[in-house]
Amino acid sequence: MHVLVTGGAGYVGANVVRALLQAGHTVTVVDDLSSGHRAAVPEGVRLIRGGCGDHAILEQIQEPLDGVMHMAARCSVGESMARPRDYYETNVSESLRLLDWMLRRDVRWIIHSSTCAVYGIPRELAMDESVVPHPINAYGATKLAVDTAIGYYADAYGIGGTCMRYFNAAGAQPDGTLGEDKSPASNLIPRVLGVPLGVHDAVQIYGTDHGTADGTGVRDYVHVVDLAAAHLAAMDRLAAGEPGSIYNLGTETGSSVLEVLAMAREITGHDIPATAVDARSGDPAMLVASSHRARNELGWTPERSDLRTIVEDAWRWHRGHPRGYEDGPHS
Repeated sequence: MHVLVTGGAGYVGANVVRALLQAGHTVTVVDDLSSGHRAAVPEGVRLIRGGCGDHAILEQIQEPLDGVMHMAARCSVGESMARPRDYYETNVSESLRLLDWMLRRDVRWIIHSSTCAVYGIPRELAMDESVVPHPINAYGATKLAVDTAIGYYADAYGIGGTCMRYFNAAGAQPDGTLGEDKSPASNLIPRVLGVPLGVHDAVQIYGTDHGTADGTGVRDYVHVVDLAAAHLAAMDRLAAGEPGSIYNLGTETGSSVLEVLAMAREITGHDIPATAVDARSGDPAMLVASSHRARNELGWTPERSDLRTIVEDAWRWHRGHPRGYEDGPHS
């Protein structure tokens, strides 16, 4: 199949591109490189630089397309609250323009890179897809808006639409060639691993009285390679004419901040100083997925998502790329 990957120069997108290529598919990437990296796109893959909702950009693709992996988005919770207009323009308006272009070009399916942020504060331990979404930030709200739109487009226009709600994407390619390069780093594991590399002096722990086993926040970390595998399984299901769906992607277990720190100290062999600060407003104590639907319908089993493997793979990447991709951020 020929698949368009929007945001294919980003962290998860680049790993999906690699999985598609390894499975024998043809890939075209559209990415404005505002947060992605040219070096993350393999040689031989066409990269069109621009916005995924710009029809003039998209019309550069003359070859027939089978479907779209839609991974282009702004994805910082804090930034979304300070700049909601940017998030609604990029995440919602551009997505709607992309969907309209798909209809015009008769592209038959789309898989949307969504997020657990649509659920807001969890009301149960392991959330499944039946939980009513109630986002508490603009990022989650914009992703939910696109999930909803895809459902209506699927009903009205007959396209296949699947939404993949990630929990905490983490890790890197086992060979150390693709990893997370975001500046400044906002996710816990890159920040932790940046300390032994001299990128950060210490790690901040946001809250130590969360009501969890050790008082620190618990998150469900899922390896980026496992996320990519789920996308290909969902693609195969849509291409076979099966209906689209919504899938939570996680491991159904969680790791606390202190557990991540302990694992990183063991694997790197470095002391990683940490300081406790106040919990952030709206930060849930625990965020863990139930992925039964993905397991049952997609046959998906996360194979690299134990904490040790995630941190080992991430450390291999960060140690080899302490300042990110050699071409520099966003080049």
